[in-house]
Amino acid sequence: MNFSKFTQMVRLLWQDTCLEIFSDHPEHIKIKKEKTIVKNMDRIFKATLKISNEKGFQAMSMRNLSREAGLSMGALYAYFSSKEDLLEMLQRMGRTITEQVLGECLATDEDPVEKLGKAIRTHLYLSEVLQPWFYFAYMEAKNLSEKGKERAVASELLTEKIFADIILEGQEKGLFVHQDSRLLAAVIKAMVQDWYVKRWKYAKRNVSVDHYARFLVEFVAAYCLAREPARRSELRGAGDELYR
Repeated sequence: MNFSKFTQMVRLLWQDTCLEIFSDHPEHIKIKKEKTIVKNMDRIFKATLKISNEKGFQAMSMRNLSREAGLSMGALYAYFSSKEDLLEMLQRMGRTITEQVLGECLATDEDPVEKLGKAIRTHLYLSEVLQPWFYFAYMEAKNLSEKGKERAVASELLTEKIFADIILEGQEKGLFVHQDSRLLAAVIKAMVQDWYVKRWKYAKRNVSVDHYARFLVEFVAAYCLAREPARRSELRGAGDELYR
């Protein structure tokens, strides 16, 4: 799968998840046409992300959203009942897609060396395709309800666990040096977050997502495989074929 196909897969998942979330709100079920649902929810979510990432979700008024999305106030309320409802729906969108994409891309029989490289690359490319959402989710976590905060924390810990489990598997097979797998997973997650939270910094330095992905995989390889230099190139190249 190349990066173009990866992007298309994520966009199709975005559409499917729009329908899934909408169907979970029976009060809005009066809208029957799936194309209309997907089109308008996409407009609402993109408008919300644009406004929120410029001035903050709490500062966004429904009138601002109506203008940006090109929908009437009445039309907006056909898709959600309040700003809090909209916030939770949008957070759920990204969490669902992230968990599904990582799960599908890593459901293979590859060894831990290849799998760790693929996990890092997949997460970075996913955050590139959905960068506005990832930035929004990071910045707006403080505005979630208590249950929403719990879900956001659980989602972050889940992605860390994916990295940690691969590292543990590699240690058990003698492929990785022994170290604190959870701490290393947290560091990897933080470096992935740096890409989408501080994108301006990398844009200023002309660092592409491909360049950053290669660097991060090599950085982890140097640490994990410090005693097995012959396998460093395997981790550095792991997952490259997905995005060529």
